[in-house]
Amino acid sequence: MILIITMVYRFVLLSDEDDSFSREFEFLESNTLLDFHNSIQEELEFDKSQMASFFLASNKWEKEEEFTLLDMGIGSATMEETLLEDIIINKNQKLLYLFDMFNNRALYIEFTGEDDIVEGREYPVCTNSRGAPPKQITFGKGRVGGGTRSVISDDEDDDDSGIYFDTDNEDMSGFSNIDNIDDYD
Repeated sequence: MILIITMVYRFVLLSDEDDSFSREFEFLESNTLLDFHNSIQEELEFDKSQMASFFLASNKWEKEEEFTLLDMGIGSATMEETLLEDIIINKNQKLLYLFDMFNNRALYIEFTGEDDIVEGREYPVCTNSRGAPPKQITFGKGRVGGGTRSVISDDEDDDDSGIYFDTDNEDMSGFSNIDNIDDYD
């Protein structure tokens, strides 16, 4: 008799745009990055017609290997063919989820550990939701949201500077949640 044990992978998602935002997800190790993408899209009510990519990231959140939504013919793997168990190789494995290609805006994802399957729970699942998600697409100071596709006003009273964190920059001092990401274990 062969016993197959499937593990649950836990992840936390953070944004450099709003310290109050976080999401925690659980996936089966056999889920794909496409499953992860679809879960993020659904949870954050993003427009599913927009392009996105995952990147393996270094400990300093530098982009490494890319996983694209569609086959781009550039040698990168697609989300659909990439199993989580094939890319999660160590505790605190970091990923970037680039959701606004034009403005290089991403969510910061960290693998926080493994767990056993909870009987009766459907996977993937968002297990904790805190704060409003970032708007999916930005145009200067106006932002286009996900499911509602609303544009937030460019009024002078708007405190939003329209400046976003450059994820290619090694200086992560502008992202205060990164220092506390281990608190999600």
